[in-house]
Amino acid sequence: MSTVDWTKPATGGGAPSGPRQDRHDGPAQAGRRAVADGMMPLWAISLDWELRRGRQVVLDGQIRDRWWFEDRPAAFREVVAGLLELRGAEVVGWWDPVGGLTFPFPGHAERYDQLVAALPAQPTATAPPNPESGPADPTPPATALTTRGAERQRGRERLFAARSAARPRNFEDILATVRRLVASPDAAVAFVFEDVEHQLPPGQPESHRGYLWLRAAMTEAVTPHTAAGPGPHARNAVLCAVGDVGRLPGWFHLEDPRIATLHLGRPDPSERRLWLDWLRQRFNGSADATPADLEALVGATDGMTGWDIDSLARTSWLRDAPLQKPDKLLELHRLNVSVDPWTQLDRDTIARAAELLARRVVGQTPAVDAVTSALQSAFVGIDFGHSGTARPRGAFFFVGPTGVGKTELAKAVAELMFGDQSAYARFDMSEYQQEHSAERLAGAPPGFVGYEQGGELTRRVQERPFSVLLFDEIEKAHPKVLDKFLQVLEDGRLTDGRGQTAHFSECLIIFTSNTGAEELRDLLDAGGEPSYAELEAHFTRAVEDKFRQIGRPEIYGRLKPGVVVFDMLRGEHVVRIADRLLAQLRESVRERHRVELLADTATLHPWIVERMSDPERQAYGGRQIRNELERVRAAVVGHLLEHRPQPGSRLRVGAGADGTVWVRAQEEEWT
Repeated sequence: MSTVDWTKPATGGGAPSGPRQDRHDGPAQAGRRAVADGMMPLWAISLDWELRRGRQVVLDGQIRDRWWFEDRPAAFREVVAGLLELRGAEVVGWWDPVGGLTFPFPGHAERYDQLVAALPAQPTATAPPNPESGPADPTPPATALTTRGAERQRGRERLFAARSAARPRNFEDILATVRRLVASPDAAVAFVFEDVEHQLPPGQPESHRGYLWLRAAMTEAVTPHTAAGPGPHARNAVLCAVGDVGRLPGWFHLEDPRIATLHLGRPDPSERRLWLDWLRQRFNGSADATPADLEALVGATDGMTGWDIDSLARTSWLRDAPLQKPDKLLELHRLNVSVDPWTQLDRDTIARAAELLARRVVGQTPAVDAVTSALQSAFVGIDFGHSGTARPRGAFFFVGPTGVGKTELAKAVAELMFGDQSAYARFDMSEYQQEHSAERLAGAPPGFVGYEQGGELTRRVQERPFSVLLFDEIEKAHPKVLDKFLQVLEDGRLTDGRGQTAHFSECLIIFTSNTGAEELRDLLDAGGEPSYAELEAHFTRAVEDKFRQIGRPEIYGRLKPGVVVFDMLRGEHVVRIADRLLAQLRESVRERHRVELLADTATLHPWIVERMSDPERQAYGGRQIRNELERVRAAVVGHLLEHRPQPGSRLRVGAGADGTVWVRAQEEEWT
């Protein structure tokens, strides 16, 4: 069985090169073998296939990352240029806006000058360099130096300086010369234009003309005479490399079937396995590492670039995190913080969390207990093993009547855990009712308006990884938006349109919903106040039916352990909430007018309880209590305007038997 080694140019000069492949192997098997052998990344195999099909290629994506080539890490430029040389290119030229046209390999500049000199004269504004200019190399190889060669070398350097100065430096002149070279079959040549979108910014007439010339160079390229061996054979290559293909005009690459677009994504598991195998000895704890430890790290580094994996090895020493603990290592690497608020929490504070939260959220013992349990678990750090992904510290679904403390509990948790209520971020899901609104969370895709800004949610988590995230009235969001949350709950991360990943491993996520609240009035009218058990059954069933109705039962399955049903406000809760609001009103009067306001609770308590016993008012919860107390505030405001009490005086406010609210000076009698 004969084989052909495609890793080297054939002796005939320029035969297709690529992975070593048996004649009976298909291209897919050859590609996988090349990746497994550590020769080149998968996208480089795809690039080779596209070139052999006769297409030119626009490369976009991770062109700043490191990859591997022939069993060693290499930059993107080294991989592409090396592949083109292996394919038999006599000249590999690389253009970028900073360096202009350069040649990655010794001798290629000389060969370029020879080919340009051999081109027929063309009397145009962008004529090629003076044919009298001869070849030279800015970095001649050491082998060119001989015992007789000191003077000869100096002469070569002077000759190169004169001839390289004759090379075109203007982008249009370079492009015109490249177009003529690739259209000639006399030699196998390849040119790569990197970051061309910066040289040809969109929206300018000059750029439009430049892209037309570049596309002409790509499509007019021919197959060189040096191609030998079994086909198919590639044409002379003219490639583009950009970070984001969306910055290029669509017609440039989409309207021509001879031009293919190849996206360079982040390393897949096989590629990450190669990286980690190369870097294993650089990790802390590598001496005791097992294959299972390495495989766990392969899973944990999903979504990371080659540069990230390289810096991860450095983090393992800087932060004393061995590779045997991938979750901890990834956490320290991503957050890059010296103080973890979760580890700085006071143990006594966590133990008393239920008591502290209950002071702010009245009458919601089941909800407070559920949140407290999650906070204590997050503080202790005990979980069911390591999944390779760091899920959020806690995920809750608060459901119940409106105005019973769902949002207030989220704020209280943020202040308790992080000592700062600004750690709480609220997203109103009524603003995400359209399908396209999902882009607001994770950012617009490349090429669309707002792409550079990223997503509202991802940007928030990247800036403040320790947060309590509240998604209010989640039932109003479009189902496409809910799909984003499923990824967050399962994988603990979300990647925005720019390719930057936000990690939610240090977040508490809370969804709130009023689903089922519209039927609460019917329950109250039917048989008085229902018990908490009846309310819990009603709201749990309503939430499950809602997720099935919108076709997202998997999200409910993920959230089911965190579903917390809030109780309705009962009589004793109404009095406590009313007292808290009256205390806030008293403080406001004291601060603004230096007048002491006293509440006549003997008359106000029965008055507010009686008004809140109406099922229609009861259905609106604590907000309705505030609405009822607006009458008290209005009476106090009217008294202050009419009587202008002196600073230091005292007022008393109460309710009459007929339900009217009165305000009197402390010295007066009242009934």
